[in-house]
Amino acid sequence: MIGVTKEIIGQIPSLMIVDTSKVNEKLPAVCYMHGFTSAKEHNLDLAYLLAEKGFRVILPDSLHHGERDTGLTPVKRSLAFWEIVIENIKDIQLIKDFLVEKELLLDNRIGVAGTSMGGITTSAALTQYPWIKTSAILMGSPKISSFAKALVDNYRKMIDLPISDDMLEQLYDQLKSLDLSSQIEKLNDRPLLFWHGENDTVVPFDHSYSFYEEAKKLYKDKNNIQYIREPKRDHKVSRPAKLETVKWFEKHL
Repeated sequence: MIGVTKEIIGQIPSLMIVDTSKVNEKLPAVCYMHGFTSAKEHNLDLAYLLAEKGFRVILPDSLHHGERDTGLTPVKRSLAFWEIVIENIKDIQLIKDFLVEKELLLDNRIGVAGTSMGGITTSAALTQYPWIKTSAILMGSPKISSFAKALVDNYRKMIDLPISDDMLEQLYDQLKSLDLSSQIEKLNDRPLLFWHGENDTVVPFDHSYSFYEEAKKLYKDKNNIQYIREPKRDHKVSRPAKLETVKWFEKHL
């Protein structure tokens, strides 16, 4: 039987999904990050499938989402997008530390994955944490500097940005150290799966695919990097994408 329990990890409301017969055992773990305006519960289907394969899955709520929703207006939450991503990266370290402290992690086998904003978080986390063994980026952009500038351009078409040019430059400088596309070597041949719908109008398909084409050249083991492109698919993860994600972790973690 697969069980779902609520955990507060640090200050992070999270769900832990695991086979109830193995709840106290050391297991490989997957931390799955949700998308913008979503919440931890929205990825329970994928977490269930992973738990069936013997993984302990942690679904955290991101800052300003789910149980951490502070009542920001949609505009203010949109403007906090990168604050949320940066907080997500810190949260991933806290979750890993929690699993180690509670002696729940088997042989430091931990993977990170996410949808959209969660996929963007995953790509950024790969620049910071060499201990991430395996990852999956579902319709996320590893070109976060380019994506940030595109977001700003879109916001400017809709509203008067309450942010100065100096503040924007500070943000762009901060994101440089998290931009996987400018430090591909940090992947270090770690297994990485991409999935993206070709008709995505929210996170550009080309961001992840062009990155994949460059990154693959650096991989010694080409089986450690894979790109699944889904024709006629927009910004919504399909069931086949979820099943392939499970297979990826089963094979590489």
